[in-house]
Amino acid sequence: MSDGHAARLRQAGLRVTAQRLAVLEALANLGGHRTADEVSEALRDGGRPIPRATLYHGLSSMADAGVLLVADAGPGVARFEIASSWHHHLVCRACGRIVDVPCASGSRPCIDAGLPGAVIDEAQIIFRGLCPTCAAGRGG
Repeated sequence: MSDGHAARLRQAGLRVTAQRLAVLEALANLGGHRTADEVSEALRDGGRPIPRATLYHGLSSMADAGVLLVADAGPGVARFEIASSWHHHLVCRACGRIVDVPCASGSRPCIDAGLPGAVIDEAQIIFRGLCPTCAAGRGG
Protein backbone atom coordinates (compact mmCIF):
# COMPACT_ATOMS: atom_id res chain seq x y z
CA MET A 1 0.00 0.00 0.00
CA SER A 2 2.86 2.41 0.75
CA ASP A 3 4.07 2.16 -2.86
CA GLY A 4 0.68 3.38 -4.06
CA HIS A 5 0.68 6.22 -1.54
CA ALA A 6 4.21 7.20 -2.53
CA ALA A 7 3.20 7.27 -6.20
CA ARG A 8 0.18 9.50 -5.43
CA LEU A 9 2.42 11.91 -3.52
CA ARG A 10 4.95 12.06 -6.35
CA GLN A 11 2.22 12.56 -8.97
CA ALA A 12 0.90 15.48 -6.91
CA GLY A 13 4.38 17.01 -6.76
CA LEU A 14 4.85 16.37 -3.04
CA ARG A 15 7.90 14.90 -1.36
CA VAL A 16 7.47 11.39 -0.07
CA THR A 17 8.08 11.54 3.68
CA ALA A 18 7.59 8.99 6.43
CA GLN A 19 5.01 11.27 8.06
CA ARG A 20 2.93 11.69 4.90
CA LEU A 21 3.03 7.95 4.23
CA ALA A 22 1.98 7.25 7.83
CA VAL A 23 -0.94 9.69 7.56
CA LEU A 24 -2.12 8.17 4.26
CA GLU A 25 -1.83 4.66 5.64
CA ALA A 26 -3.78 5.63 8.77
CA LEU A 27 -6.53 7.23 6.67
CA ALA A 28 -6.69 4.19 4.39
CA ASN A 29 -6.95 1.84 7.38
CA LEU A 30 -9.57 3.98 9.12
CA GLY A 31 -11.64 4.46 5.97
CA GLY A 32 -14.38 7.00 5.56
CA HIS A 33 -14.27 10.64 6.54
CA ARG A 34 -11.86 11.23 9.41
CA THR A 35 -10.85 14.15 11.59
CA ALA A 36 -7.26 15.09 12.34
CA ASP A 37 -7.84 13.88 15.91
CA GLU A 38 -8.96 10.46 14.67
CA VAL A 39 -5.88 10.20 12.45
CA SER A 40 -3.64 11.33 15.33
CA GLU A 41 -5.15 8.71 17.64
CA ALA A 42 -4.70 5.96 15.05
CA LEU A 43 -1.07 6.94 14.53
CA ARG A 44 -0.44 7.06 18.29
CA ASP A 45 -2.15 3.69 18.82
CA GLY A 46 -0.02 2.25 16.01
CA GLY A 47 3.16 3.43 17.70
CA ARG A 48 3.84 6.18 15.14
CA PRO A 49 2.80 9.45 16.80
CA ILE A 50 3.22 12.64 14.81
CA PRO A 51 3.33 16.14 16.33
CA ARG A 52 -0.01 17.92 15.91
CA ALA A 53 1.43 20.76 13.80
CA THR A 54 3.11 18.27 11.46
CA LEU A 55 -0.14 16.33 11.12
CA TYR A 56 -2.21 19.43 10.33
CA HIS A 57 0.38 20.69 7.85
CA GLY A 58 0.51 17.27 6.19
CA LEU A 59 -3.26 16.96 5.90
CA SER A 60 -3.54 20.50 4.55
CA SER A 61 -0.74 20.16 2.00
CA MET A 62 -2.05 16.80 0.77
CA ALA A 63 -5.58 18.21 0.45
CA ASP A 64 -4.27 21.25 -1.44
CA ALA A 65 -2.38 18.93 -3.80
CA GLY A 66 -5.43 16.72 -4.39
CA VAL A 67 -4.04 13.63 -2.66
CA LEU A 68 -6.79 13.93 -0.04
CA LEU A 69 -10.26 15.37 -0.22
CA VAL A 70 -11.77 17.51 2.50
CA ALA A 71 -15.16 15.97 3.20
CA ASP A 72 -17.31 19.06 3.60
CA ALA A 73 -20.12 18.15 5.97
CA GLY A 74 -20.93 21.67 7.06
CA PRO A 75 -19.78 23.68 10.07
CA GLY A 76 -17.53 21.99 12.55
CA VAL A 77 -14.37 19.96 12.36
CA ALA A 78 -12.71 19.25 9.03
CA ARG A 79 -12.80 15.67 7.81
CA PHE A 80 -10.41 14.12 5.34
CA GLU A 81 -10.61 11.13 3.06
CA ILE A 82 -8.68 9.31 0.40
CA ALA A 83 -10.78 9.40 -2.74
CA SER A 84 -10.05 9.06 -6.40
CA SER A 85 -12.96 11.08 -7.74
CA TRP A 86 -14.73 14.32 -6.85
CA HIS A 87 -18.00 13.76 -5.01
CA HIS A 88 -20.41 15.30 -2.54
CA HIS A 89 -21.76 14.14 0.83
CA LEU A 90 -25.00 13.28 2.57
CA VAL A 91 -25.01 13.96 6.31
CA CYS A 92 -27.56 11.76 8.06
CA ARG A 93 -29.76 13.69 10.48
CA ALA A 94 -30.46 10.54 12.51
CA CYS A 95 -27.07 8.83 12.98
CA GLY A 96 -24.62 11.50 11.81
CA ARG A 97 -23.06 9.21 9.22
CA ILE A 98 -21.45 10.87 6.19
CA VAL A 99 -22.18 9.12 2.91
CA ASP A 100 -20.45 9.77 -0.42
CA VAL A 101 -22.76 11.03 -3.17
CA PRO A 102 -21.46 10.82 -6.75
CA CYS A 103 -21.01 14.09 -8.57
CA ALA A 104 -23.13 14.34 -11.73
CA SER A 105 -20.17 15.52 -13.81
CA GLY A 106 -17.44 13.76 -11.84
CA SER A 107 -15.15 16.77 -11.71
CA ARG A 108 -14.85 20.19 -10.12
CA PRO A 109 -16.70 22.50 -9.96
CA CYS A 110 -19.56 20.33 -11.34
CA ILE A 111 -22.18 23.09 -11.39
CA ASP A 112 -22.25 26.48 -13.05
CA ALA A 113 -22.58 29.35 -10.59
CA GLY A 114 -23.99 31.64 -13.26
CA LEU A 115 -21.85 34.58 -12.14
CA PRO A 116 -20.43 36.36 -15.18
CA GLY A 117 -16.74 37.07 -14.74
CA ALA A 118 -16.32 34.77 -11.73
CA VAL A 119 -13.83 31.93 -11.76
CA ILE A 120 -15.23 29.03 -9.76
CA ASP A 121 -12.89 26.11 -9.13
CA GLU A 122 -14.93 24.12 -6.62
CA ALA A 123 -18.54 23.61 -5.56
CA GLN A 124 -19.48 21.32 -2.72
CA ILE A 125 -23.01 20.19 -2.20
CA ILE A 126 -24.04 18.91 1.22
CA PHE A 127 -27.17 16.79 1.26
CA ARG A 128 -28.98 16.43 4.58
CA GLY A 129 -31.55 13.81 5.37
CA LEU A 130 -31.51 10.12 6.22
CA CYS A 131 -28.84 7.68 5.10
CA PRO A 132 -30.10 4.46 3.48
CA THR A 133 -29.83 2.51 6.74
CA CYS A 134 -31.80 5.04 8.79
CA ALA A 135 -34.36 5.54 6.01
CA ALA A 136 -34.91 1.76 5.84
CA GLY A 137 -35.39 1.65 9.62
CA ARG A 138 -38.14 4.26 9.37
CA GLY A 139 -39.90 2.55 6.52
CA GLY A 140 -38.74 4.74 3.84
